[in-house]
Amino acid sequence: MKALRQLGFLKLPFRQDTPSQEEEDVRVLALFRNRAELKKAHGELQEEIYRLKDRIKQQEGATMRVQEMLNALEVRLGISESAYPALVFYQLRRLWQTGREIIEQFVADLVRQQEDRERRQHLAEHNRKQFSKREAAEKVLRGAETSAAEAVSHVSALEAERALLTRFWHYFKRRTLDQRISQAQSLTAAANAALTEARENFDAIDKEPLPEFPGLTVEARRAINIHAIAYAEVLCLRLAKTQLVKLAREATARREVTDDYGTREECEALMEEIDRARGILQAKGNITLELKARSERIKQIARYRSPADTSPMSDSVAFSEGDILDTEATGVVTARMPNVLGEDTWDLFRILLR
Repeated sequence: MKALRQLGFLKLPFRQDTPSQEEEDVRVLALFRNRAELKKAHGELQEEIYRLKDRIKQQEGATMRVQEMLNALEVRLGISESAYPALVFYQLRRLWQTGREIIEQFVADLVRQQEDRERRQHLAEHNRKQFSKREAAEKVLRGAETSAAEAVSHVSALEAERALLTRFWHYFKRRTLDQRISQAQSLTAAANAALTEARENFDAIDKEPLPEFPGLTVEARRAINIHAIAYAEVLCLRLAKTQLVKLAREATARREVTDDYGTREECEALMEEIDRARGILQAKGNITLELKARSERIKQIARYRSPADTSPMSDSVAFSEGDILDTEATGVVTARMPNVLGEDTWDLFRILLR
């Protein structure tokens, strides 16, 4: 009987509890949600595949066009009559690229110099502000230290006075002093809290990070752009007695070689002229004086659409009366001075700072 009673306390798991209907609904909803997310992800992947296929087709088309151009160029170079115009064509493009590279390097040097200058100014201004803030915070800290020390001294004096009142007839004086000590201790706690806050503020100033350099100012970018436009004009001015700037612009605008450069002898003469022109563009003699003169002229006449614009309006810096190329006093036929900004000479729009 005792054994049976002991067995009666055992609970054997003969029946398993079935999940409730609510749990089953949650599982079904989770499955549907996962299925919807998978369908969405699958759709996005399909769209990405289509986009990549389109890009591959576009790239294949571009590669095919380049290959056709290379084949045509190979045929041209294989025939002497068409080889020389091709050489002239690509040398003209190289002349244009040379002018662009010269201005790009010039602008890069100006940007680096101006950024160094403005970064130093930015740091100096930050240090001045930090010095002023530190000086003010130190003044507050010294005042808080003085107030805290005076409060502690006052409490000590009251407590010393209270310690001398030991007779029973000093009861009322002791009670009055206890109240004054309690008030003084409250003031001491407030003074200590103010001292802690002042110390934290003083320490926080040294931990403040250097603010990020915001970049060149609008005035600096405008000045650099004006110098770039002036440099482009100087390069055109150096080739004013030739038609090379016009020919180089036309060659750069074309995708395929043209046969408009004359016979073999004419092409050879033109290539020699292009070679001399590249040397003239790369020469640095008197460049500072030339840039200064033309930059001052552009600075006086440049107009901008808005205060935030860094590039002047092209018609405001156009060729004007009194310019050096506006006269025929020398009797030499010269090329027209282009509006380098309006005509995007030397790919100026890609060089100017935004």
